[in-house]
Amino acid sequence: MHAPDTPIWQPAPGRAAATHLAAFSKLMSTVDGQPYADYASLWQASVDRPDRFWSQVWDYSGVLGDKGSIALQQHGTMREARFFPEAALNYAENMLRRKDDALAVTFWGEDQVKRELSWWELNDLVSRLQQAMKEHGVQCGDRIAGYMPNMPETLAAMLAATSLGAVWTSCSPDFGTDGAIDRFGQTAPRILFCPDGYWYNGKQVQILDKLRVIAAGLPSVEKIVVVPYLGDTDAFAANLPQASTLDAFLQGFVARELVFTRVPFNHPLFILYSSGTTGKPKCIVHGHGGTLLQHLKEHQLHADIHAGDRLFYFTTCGWMMWNWLVSGLGSGATLMLYDGSPFAKGGHILWEYAQAYRCTHFGTSAKYIDGLKKIDLQPRLHYDLSCLRAVFSTGSPLVAESFDWAYDAIKADMNLASISGGTDIVSCFALGCAALPVYRGELQCRGLGMAVEIRNDHGKPVQGEKGELVCTKPFPSMPIGFWGDDSGEKYRKAYFDRFADVWCHGDYAELTAHDGMVIYGRSDAVLNPGGVRIGTAEIYRQVETFAQVMESIVVGQRWQDDERVVLFVKLRDGQALDAALVTAIKDKIKNGASPRHVPAKIIAVADIPKTISGKIVELAVKNVIHDEPVNNLSALANPDALQLFAKLPELQS
Repeated sequence: MHAPDTPIWQPAPGRAAATHLAAFSKLMSTVDGQPYADYASLWQASVDRPDRFWSQVWDYSGVLGDKGSIALQQHGTMREARFFPEAALNYAENMLRRKDDALAVTFWGEDQVKRELSWWELNDLVSRLQQAMKEHGVQCGDRIAGYMPNMPETLAAMLAATSLGAVWTSCSPDFGTDGAIDRFGQTAPRILFCPDGYWYNGKQVQILDKLRVIAAGLPSVEKIVVVPYLGDTDAFAANLPQASTLDAFLQGFVARELVFTRVPFNHPLFILYSSGTTGKPKCIVHGHGGTLLQHLKEHQLHADIHAGDRLFYFTTCGWMMWNWLVSGLGSGATLMLYDGSPFAKGGHILWEYAQAYRCTHFGTSAKYIDGLKKIDLQPRLHYDLSCLRAVFSTGSPLVAESFDWAYDAIKADMNLASISGGTDIVSCFALGCAALPVYRGELQCRGLGMAVEIRNDHGKPVQGEKGELVCTKPFPSMPIGFWGDDSGEKYRKAYFDRFADVWCHGDYAELTAHDGMVIYGRSDAVLNPGGVRIGTAEIYRQVETFAQVMESIVVGQRWQDDERVVLFVKLRDGQALDAALVTAIKDKIKNGASPRHVPAKIIAVADIPKTISGKIVELAVKNVIHDEPVNNLSALANPDALQLFAKLPELQS
């Protein structure tokens, strides 16, 4: 066990000196005429002079496009700031700068489908898609949607659309019909890409019936393009109105030199969607320039991704980490795409993939790491991970004990980077850094160029105390706005209502003595027994140590003019929530967190509701136990699970 002030890992001096960050620091020192001896001084300079910093990011990463003479135009509020107002560029052009025989993309659909594309082959597929879209009349600003698995055709369709200045939006084919229509119905795509089904946990999943409903619910869609996956595209397309196979869509188009439409810095690139558990999902619009610059910064200066590295992230096309992953092309990395269950082949599938392609950067969720721990799968015992330099984790806080486990079970010498940001910014506020030490339970640093603070209830910045995560200065990947929110009022309320002209993200967090970050959960899910604010992650950290518990969810129940903490646990098969286990869990929480964290009630449930991207929905459960409506069940992967929490006798006393 490492002491809190002792790093659990730190890079060897030679490794740190060879990072992008070291080279960039030298560049900034030369430009500014002053040394940046450590990360803290570089971060301070990046937030003191964001114009100079982001201009250097543009130059260092070799962005293709016209930068213009102004890096940041500030007038009025934080929301009104404009980065590179004279710029013209195209995201897809920056992704497809390589044209050679090296490997650009690999794809595994579990262990059923395995494919590779070189940079030439990727460019050629994008070229044919671009021509087909132009022939169909797709113009700058049109929306193109993917109801797609994370496969090469999804990537190519996105690049073709965005090369023309069209806007890409996607979700995964495990979304229900209402969930897909709630999203795409607001953004009105002209073309919809879908597969002829998909694989999950070794089984074929048929989706034709869902597609008929979705097609009927999206009057804007003029063409549905069916991509082969299960091998049944002809029959699928024949039974779906306005559908054609991908082969038919591309018929007659021969690959040629790509043409890129350069657009303003803030031209819409992606539309992403909030989870939508409290109403219809918000349609969050991100721009070409901000997304590109932010991702190049995070990939190079934080993750230390170099040309030829192999980048994997377990994600669906309904999660912002897909957008983050595919931007790896801009740094010359090979993308390792995967679709299906992460626990296929008994949990071995992703590590077989990592070994097969000498993965350098492996991204996943904290829940996946906890799941490996629960089944006692230790990748280092079975696989050659000698090329692996970094493991990324997001989706929920990675607890300190999971840091210990990862260094013991995956690899001792790697940068374990817990990262946190969100769909709202298509990037991170706090994340890892290949040149910095790792401390148990902490995100290593605040992102360069991100003026992140923690503010207490009085709005004062604090360190070593819990509070609201805020950002006090503009950054390029702030949303352009919400689709359909012409007045900007929904956007303002979402982020700028709590503190005047300061982005309030909704995370309950702490800035540590090392300038790292600990995330304690969503601030709207913070517990408040006896008037003391408690982050849910502090309880999950203790509960996750019990092998008997598969998953848990904790909420506050209004009770006798106060709030009491209620913990629900989903147990492993064959386990029972007896008095001994209840006592053990309470003792662990009391000793590991505090007496105030101890739940008043611990209740076993058969399932725990989650969004389709795998996040547990504390607020929805809280609504149900208070007999209040949950407005958008279509956002949930397993909405029936909510009924398990309704009118429980245990909560009546």
